[in-house]
Amino acid sequence: MNPRVPFIAAPLLVLAYGVIRIIDGLDGSRGPGPAWTTGHLAFIAALVLFVPIFWQMRRMAGRDTIATVSAVTGLAGGAAFLAQFTIDIVVGFMAADHAAMGVLFDRVQSVPGVSPVVYVAGPALFCVGQLALAVRLALLGRVKAWVPALVLAYSLLPFIDKDLIPLGAVCLLVSFIPLARQAAAPVPVTAPASAPVRA
Repeated sequence: MNPRVPFIAAPLLVLAYGVIRIIDGLDGSRGPGPAWTTGHLAFIAALVLFVPIFWQMRRMAGRDTIATVSAVTGLAGGAAFLAQFTIDIVVGFMAADHAAMGVLFDRVQSVPGVSPVVYVAGPALFCVGQLALAVRLALLGRVKAWVPALVLAYSLLPFIDKDLIPLGAVCLLVSFIPLARQAAAPVPVTAPASAPVRA
């Protein structure tokens, strides 16, 4: 796969999820049905693409300890996010209507550890890892300061209102454009300073 593709495709898939989610709620409830399933599959596809994205951002940041920890944090959060959306799809298939979905969700979230790990810590770690990588790249001068600012906006907007997910996806797409341009380029290496000559 062209290393630039995930940086463009992932935000577009998040945008698709956000738009489908809004459309699905026009009748007053979300799920179950084709819109629920299609939207969640779009977001799952985006999460899969974040694996090469995080690893590419780590490479651009020089593969140092901070970049590696940030990437692993984001990937761990992404795995929990993936579990959450998989649960959503399964519940959508099992439930006869929206009310039945609520009952099934209550059962799943009552399992010890599921709610804090899958629904709270997971999404938070995903956002923290991604933002940390963007900030690291900005500090290294690989991207402008507005890139992590847009990544932060992408992360925060859904917490304000989930209907803002499409706007957040646009922020993410814009922030990823300079990263996509650099994805296939070699990472610049700073040459070590020459040792002083002793008399």
